[in-house]
Amino acid sequence: MKSYDWLGLKLELSSRRRFQLTLFSFLLPLIIWSAVSYVPWLWHPLIHVTVPGGVDYFTDDMDVPRADFARELEKARAAGLELPQGYRVNPVYLPAPHKVARAFYTAFKTPPRLPNEPWLHQSLGHSIRTIFLAFLVSSILGLPLGILCGTYRFFAKLQEPFIEFFRYLPAPAFGALCVAVLGIDDPPKIAIIFIGTFFQQVLVIANTVRKVDPALLEASQTLGASGWKLVRRVIIPASITDVYTDMRILLGWAWTYLIVAEVVGTMSGITYFINQQARYRNFDNVYAAIAMIGIIGFSTDLFLAWLGTVLFPWKRKSRSSFSPLAWLTGLWPKAVAPAVVPQTVKPAADKPDVTPHVAQ
Repeated sequence: MKSYDWLGLKLELSSRRRFQLTLFSFLLPLIIWSAVSYVPWLWHPLIHVTVPGGVDYFTDDMDVPRADFARELEKARAAGLELPQGYRVNPVYLPAPHKVARAFYTAFKTPPRLPNEPWLHQSLGHSIRTIFLAFLVSSILGLPLGILCGTYRFFAKLQEPFIEFFRYLPAPAFGALCVAVLGIDDPPKIAIIFIGTFFQQVLVIANTVRKVDPALLEASQTLGASGWKLVRRVIIPASITDVYTDMRILLGWAWTYLIVAEVVGTMSGITYFINQQARYRNFDNVYAAIAMIGIIGFSTDLFLAWLGTVLFPWKRKSRSSFSPLAWLTGLWPKAVAPAVVPQTVKPAADKPDVTPHVAQ
């Protein structure tokens, strides 16, 4: 009996199945969130008071724990007072999905409370600019250094021991030093993201470059390639697709340092917006802003993955564990293999019999 490979252990999943699993990966947390928000008996640890009744400290629209409400209800019933009324709700820090979805629109349209506070789109633009500058500086220095360390053992032994040591130091620990040296505006924020990304970038790229097939190096050296020509003509073309994938992953790494970096010095960017909305207890805006960070980062990764299929068309069919566009690239037109024209073999002409005859 033939068994179907449902988990994709040996065979690739179909495009339709990959799309379904990708969709379900987003729907599953949304379903759990909706169930916790809309099913009253699933959690809802608080009671939203609508009628205070005979309880002194109850007020309208007050949220109290269920145990406290039940205790005060029994006391009011025993004392013959007016009974309080209310309904079960979740804490204010867990808004329902429809409130967060509405905040995606209202957060952009609602003006700031103070005249000097930025709008949401200004905060997002500031954060994107900070990430771009920090990752650009990190890549300008880290990419060539990683290629050198992965190609030549001299540079690897010269640089990697210190980089291995430095990468264990938490980037936020340099916050006070960055402020003292660079001031309180954007430079220390860029420096924090740079510190959190650069040292990992050098090691990851160096490790990727070391995976180049040694047979390519031996063949190129046999043909006379050496020095910069060997790096430019052999090493970089052989590893560029994997290095490109590493850069995509490291860009996501840089996003994880954004919130910590924007707290350094004067708070700015999307971090300032999140903290201000939490202070005003507008947690629907807080969730919307956090989701926006994920959407921007994920959309950027999808675009870079698609761009990779354009820049490196020979890698479209290769399987990558870091390819969120695996289901979408199946829609990309595949390269058509050249047709092979079968060659007909002509039968050999009859050769004259050259066997010597023996005279009788």
